[in-house]
Amino acid sequence: MNSPILNQIGTVFIPVRNIEKARDWYCDILGLPADGEIQFGHLFVIPMNGTGIVLDSKIYSEENIFKTPSFHFNTNDIEEAYRFMESKNVDLITQIEHNHYFNFKDPDGNQLMICKC
Repeated sequence: MNSPILNQIGTVFIPVRNIEKARDWYCDILGLPADGEIQFGHLFVIPMNGTGIVLDSKIYSEENIFKTPSFHFNTNDIEEAYRFMESKNVDLITQIEHNHYFNFKDPDGNQLMICKC
Protein backbone atom coordinates (compact mmCIF):
# COMPACT_ATOMS: atom_id res chain seq x y z
CA MET A 1 0.00 0.00 0.00
CA ASN A 2 1.32 3.44 -0.88
CA SER A 3 1.62 5.93 1.95
CA PRO A 4 1.15 9.66 1.60
CA ILE A 5 3.77 10.09 4.34
CA LEU A 6 7.29 10.61 3.03
CA ASN A 7 10.22 8.73 4.54
CA GLN A 8 11.94 12.02 5.35
CA ILE A 9 12.46 14.03 8.51
CA GLY A 10 11.62 17.67 7.94
CA THR A 11 12.64 19.42 11.15
CA VAL A 12 13.79 18.65 14.67
CA PHE A 13 12.59 21.03 17.41
CA ILE A 14 15.06 21.71 20.23
CA PRO A 15 13.71 23.20 23.47
CA VAL A 16 15.81 26.18 24.58
CA ARG A 17 15.48 28.54 27.53
CA ASN A 18 16.53 31.80 25.84
CA ILE A 19 16.00 32.01 22.08
CA GLU A 20 18.58 34.75 21.45
CA LYS A 21 21.33 33.04 23.43
CA ALA A 22 20.53 29.67 21.85
CA ARG A 23 20.55 31.17 18.34
CA ASP A 24 23.95 32.73 18.99
CA TRP A 25 25.42 29.52 20.49
CA TYR A 26 24.19 27.18 17.75
CA CYS A 27 25.21 29.57 14.98
CA ASP A 28 28.65 29.89 16.56
CA ILE A 29 29.32 26.15 16.72
CA LEU A 30 27.96 25.67 13.19
CA GLY A 31 29.93 28.58 11.74
CA LEU A 32 26.81 30.47 10.70
CA PRO A 33 25.99 34.17 11.03
CA ALA A 34 23.64 34.77 13.96
CA ASP A 35 21.67 37.42 12.12
CA GLY A 36 18.58 35.41 11.27
CA GLU A 37 15.13 36.49 12.34
CA ILE A 38 13.49 35.14 15.47
CA GLN A 39 9.93 34.28 14.52
CA PHE A 40 6.89 34.81 16.73
CA GLY A 41 9.19 35.72 19.63
CA HIS A 42 10.18 32.10 20.33
CA LEU A 43 11.37 30.28 17.16
CA PHE A 44 14.65 30.35 15.29
CA VAL A 45 15.12 28.25 12.16
CA ILE A 46 18.78 27.29 11.78
CA PRO A 47 19.77 27.28 8.10
CA MET A 48 20.81 23.65 7.59
CA ASN A 49 21.77 21.42 4.68
CA GLY A 50 19.22 18.61 4.89
CA THR A 51 16.98 18.05 7.91
CA GLY A 52 16.09 21.32 9.58
CA ILE A 53 16.52 22.42 13.17
CA VAL A 54 14.19 24.82 14.91
CA LEU A 55 15.12 26.26 18.30
CA ASP A 56 11.95 26.85 20.32
CA SER A 57 11.83 28.67 23.64
CA LYS A 58 8.06 28.18 23.99
CA ILE A 59 8.42 24.41 24.50
CA TYR A 60 11.33 24.68 26.95
CA SER A 61 11.15 23.02 30.33
CA GLU A 62 13.68 20.87 32.14
CA GLU A 63 11.43 17.88 31.49
CA ASN A 64 11.54 18.51 27.72
CA ILE A 65 15.29 18.71 27.17
CA PHE A 66 16.96 15.88 25.25
CA LYS A 67 18.34 13.45 27.80
CA THR A 68 19.83 11.34 25.01
CA PRO A 69 20.79 12.54 21.54
CA SER A 70 17.80 12.52 19.19
CA PHE A 71 20.00 13.18 16.16
CA HIS A 72 23.62 13.85 15.33
CA PHE A 73 25.55 16.54 13.50
CA ASN A 74 27.86 15.16 10.80
CA THR A 75 31.59 15.76 10.52
CA ASN A 76 34.29 14.55 8.17
CA ASP A 77 36.97 14.78 10.88
CA ILE A 78 35.87 13.64 14.33
CA GLU A 79 39.16 14.58 16.02
CA GLU A 80 39.07 18.11 14.63
CA ALA A 81 35.40 18.46 15.62
CA TYR A 82 36.23 17.34 19.18
CA ARG A 83 39.12 19.83 19.48
CA PHE A 84 36.90 22.58 18.05
CA MET A 85 34.17 21.92 20.61
CA GLU A 86 36.79 21.80 23.38
CA SER A 87 38.09 25.20 22.25
CA LYS A 88 34.52 26.56 22.52
CA ASN A 89 34.31 25.27 26.13
CA VAL A 90 31.34 23.09 25.22
CA ASP A 91 30.24 20.61 27.90
CA LEU A 92 31.65 17.40 26.39
CA ILE A 93 30.04 14.41 28.11
CA THR A 94 31.97 11.66 26.32
CA GLN A 95 35.34 11.27 24.72
CA ILE A 96 35.43 10.20 21.07
CA GLU A 97 33.83 6.76 21.15
CA HIS A 98 34.93 4.01 18.73
CA ASN A 99 36.78 6.68 16.72
CA HIS A 100 33.35 7.64 15.40
CA TYR A 101 31.25 9.95 17.65
CA PHE A 102 31.05 11.99 20.84
CA ASN A 103 28.25 13.51 22.89
CA PHE A 104 27.95 16.98 24.36
CA LYS A 105 25.41 19.30 25.94
CA ASP A 106 24.15 22.63 24.72
CA PRO A 107 23.87 25.46 27.28
CA ASP A 108 20.31 24.35 28.14
CA GLY A 109 21.35 20.76 28.91
CA ASN A 110 20.15 19.11 25.67
CA GLN A 111 22.37 16.12 24.90
CA LEU A 112 23.54 16.11 21.31
CA MET A 113 26.02 14.11 19.22
CA ILE A 114 28.60 14.72 16.53
CA CYS A 115 29.30 11.71 14.34
CA LYS A 116 31.86 10.98 11.62
CA CYS A 117 30.04 10.44 8.35
